[in-house]
Amino acid sequence: MSAIPAEILAGAERKPHRTSGWWGMIATIATEAALFAYLLFSYGYIAAQAPPPWPPVGAPELKLALPNTLVLLASSVTVWWAERRLSRRGDLRGCRRGFLATLAFGAVFIAVQLLEWHKKSFTPASHVYGSLYFTITGFHMAHVVAGWVMLAAVAWWLASGRAGPARPVPVAVSAVYWHFVDAVWLAVFTTFYLLPRLG
Repeated sequence: MSAIPAEILAGAERKPHRTSGWWGMIATIATEAALFAYLLFSYGYIAAQAPPPWPPVGAPELKLALPNTLVLLASSVTVWWAERRLSRRGDLRGCRRGFLATLAFGAVFIAVQLLEWHKKSFTPASHVYGSLYFTITGFHMAHVVAGWVMLAAVAWWLASGRAGPARPVPVAVSAVYWHFVDAVWLAVFTTFYLLPRLG
């Protein structure tokens, strides 16, 4: 078997949307999105069948969750900016800065979410609402942590030369996963924090 020419490999690296790594991440996101859809559907079904009031503890407060949502959305902007700096301009330094900002925003989100959990007056064992709340937000937190670790690894690769203008695939793959994590949080935030206020 003949070796693949270096120019072909380089071309593939410069087109992250055509690589197996990109499509592998898209497949992963599709399966994870289905899992979140099942969880949120379960919440909706139980909420529709439960006797009033629902939630039994009242709608969650927004004083931590709303600013934390804005923090997570800001992290999506910074990782988008980082990817564009690399893919459109070959700006490695700008990409690194964008990734570091995203990591900082992600760390803030994790810390605030942990604080909010600590302040809750109920536990997963208190009632079905508590079980749903901690299961779904906890499942999302696991994805945030996984995404944060992925971004940290890519930031290290950017610093060490294992990723860059000629090898943008890790940046593109980690960025699309982070956007997915942020989009899922919007669905979770709407379900738990906003919809109960409309009833």
